Amino acid sequence: MQKLLRITAAIASAFILQLCAAAGYYAWKLPDSFYITEEDGLSVSSAIPITAKPVESDSLAAFSDLSFTADTVSLRLMGIIPIKNAEVQTIETPVLTAGGHPFGIKLRMDGVMVIRLGDICSDGKTLCPAKDAGICSGDIIETADGVPIDSSDTLRSVFEQSQGKPVEIEFTRDGKEHSADIKPVYSAVDGCYSAGIWVRDSLAGVGTMTFYDPNTQTFAGLGHPICDGDTGVCIPIGEGSACPVTISSLVKSRTGDPGMLEGTFQKGNDIGTLVSNNSCGVFGKLSSGVPDSESLPMAFKQEIEKGEAEIICTVSGEVPDRYTIIIEEIDYNGSDNTKDMVIRITDKKLIEKTGGIVQGMSGSPIIQNGKIVGAVTHVFVDDPERGYGIFCENMYRQCIALGG
Repeated sequence: MQKLLRITAAIASAFILQLCAAAGYYAWKLPDSFYITEEDGLSVSSAIPITAKPVESDSLAAFSDLSFTADTVSLRLMGIIPIKNAEVQTIETPVLTAGGHPFGIKLRMDGVMVIRLGDICSDGKTLCPAKDAGICSGDIIETADGVPIDSSDTLRSVFEQSQGKPVEIEFTRDGKEHSADIKPVYSAVDGCYSAGIWVRDSLAGVGTMTFYDPNTQTFAGLGHPICDGDTGVCIPIGEGSACPVTISSLVKSRTGDPGMLEGTFQKGNDIGTLVSNNSCGVFGKLSSGVPDSESLPMAFKQEIEKGEAEIICTVSGEVPDRYTIIIEEIDYNGSDNTKDMVIRITDKKLIEKTGGIVQGMSGSPIIQNGKIVGAVTHVFVDDPERGYGIFCENMYRQCIALGG
């Protein structure tokens, strides 16, 4: 009898240890916050049943960057073993109009971005006043001697007018405000006073619209930020517009060499304004309609499954089409929210046309089980049939933040 009890205790102990290990795994795997509907509550797909038990507390400021409120629940294995606390925000399921249409991006920066520093020959000396003042590539110059800087010409004019006197520069670096004094020197080569600084004030490109809200006309695209090609810094938008584009040609992706869509900006009115460029994509307001498309509910991240799905994208002309893919991996807690999913193109027709994912397809909506689950964001350079995707709800939160 004692031997049986020991065996039973050992089995029970092993089972509890396995459950504790499983709880640790799910604590790492599951997200810290969820959207839910009042009708469905929180349902987590897992091999071991997971329940959500309300935690008695005041409403918390979940999704704090958007000033949302949320309730706290305790996620538990088999209703018993605690995994972690999570915040849940109850909302009505958003119904969005799927995109897949290409659009042109024209940005004018909020300030000017330093892209390069260079030496100046002055009085037989080689100098770089901007470098000496501590300016670095990627800095965003906002004012010079109190003058708002909105173009490279404006900055150049302030340096010239200084006649060699120090110019106070106000700039941002990594989101923090800084100031520095730059003393321009006379360049005999250029025939003017200069600081040895090259800047960029605008940018243009092509992307794909992910969705728009037919009620508010707020739209989202790309699924990742627009960054400067020289510095890699996210570009702050001063003024931006979205314009109609026709995909005129493409360069196929090959191993080690990602392809790209090439588009022609159409003449005529812009289709909207761009108001935000951040880690989840570009966002704006439509001023004129885009071609009719299907309205679909948004999938919450816990509804997304590994397996078959589709993307909607345009690889020729202006009309999008659907292509089959597989969602291979789902990552709720990655450090980069533009890489929430790993996807693989399975549609032979698309592979034949493009070689897989190409630049310009970023923002192509991902559809699964009749819902918009996310958008394509990146291509694997060494395996262009595979890439990353972002959760749709991450992009939707940004639309809400815009007051949509």
